[in-house]
Amino acid sequence: MDYAPLIEKRRARLEELERLIAEPSLFEDRTRAGELMREHRRTQELMQDWAALCDARRQLLENEELSTAEDEEMAELARAELEELQPLIATLEEKVQYSLLPRDETEDRDALVEIRAGTGGDEAALFAADLLGMYQRFSESRGWRFEILDASPNDIGGFREVTARISGEEVFRYLKYESGVHRVQRVPATETQGRIHTSTATVAVLPEAEEVDVQIRPEDLRIETCRSGGAGGQHVNRTESAVQIFHLPSGIMVRCENERSQLKNKETGMRILRARLFEMKQREAQQNYSAQRRALIGSGGREEKIRTYNFPQNRLTDHRINFTAYNLDIVVSTGALHDLIAHMQHEEMQERMSELG
Repeated sequence: MDYAPLIEKRRARLEELERLIAEPSLFEDRTRAGELMREHRRTQELMQDWAALCDARRQLLENEELSTAEDEEMAELARAELEELQPLIATLEEKVQYSLLPRDETEDRDALVEIRAGTGGDEAALFAADLLGMYQRFSESRGWRFEILDASPNDIGGFREVTARISGEEVFRYLKYESGVHRVQRVPATETQGRIHTSTATVAVLPEAEEVDVQIRPEDLRIETCRSGGAGGQHVNRTESAVQIFHLPSGIMVRCENERSQLKNKETGMRILRARLFEMKQREAQQNYSAQRRALIGSGGREEKIRTYNFPQNRLTDHRINFTAYNLDIVVSTGALHDLIAHMQHEEMQERMSELG
């Protein structure tokens, strides 16, 4: 495919962006400023990848000629370089292709990650804690900020429910594939006869919503306060710091009790509510996706079994793309999700390119 016409359009857009971000009034609207700065960075990266791709293609042609030279030593060196250039060109072409695709508006957003223990009792709650740790370590490896907004721990170190906010560069772009049912197969620590148990936890990754994304009318809310039931000593038992927010039109209920302050719990609850309402809005938009792309990204729902973590075989299997790896211990303990997510992104890119012809 000839990308040159598209590249020239992006080059013209880069010049326009450089003029816009040089204006003194840029940060009068911080939201717009952030969007322009991100677009500028992405377009610059595209131009750098395109320049590297053109250079690699030129080197490929030169080395193809040299590989047939009469000087056998020169020809051997050229063939060795060809082996390095071919995978490099394939990687750069894929990066350019992805950058040229129409961009989902949510890809640059921060994300809320909600994890709930499913079937399996205490073992499911422990697995929910393992998933939380996995996402935290993956976030740290990418330089993202990770904070727990609300949590309902159990007595043995697991979580019945936990919600975390992850902020940084392109968080939702990388984590959007995680929504669904995660199944674990392993021998629980409490199992005395060595039997393998199967448990589940559900994950929902929501792009963080801004007030302009969803309109929440005060008359559509019922807000109640109550005493927090978590750790924190006598303060949480004597003050009504926990907040429950009911959104009457949708039936969504959010409860927050992680903070000692009622005001902070309310702010956190409203943040989670906006994200859930925005998720509902996004689900409706996703009906326009092809069936294959919906299978990759999912609906953000909690009913789709997407992945199995088989500890006896040290096997991680993603059922959507038939991806299997035998380094489960490393993935969970260090958050090494990069390879899996790269495969998911590749499959989605191919599907989007097919849709666009």
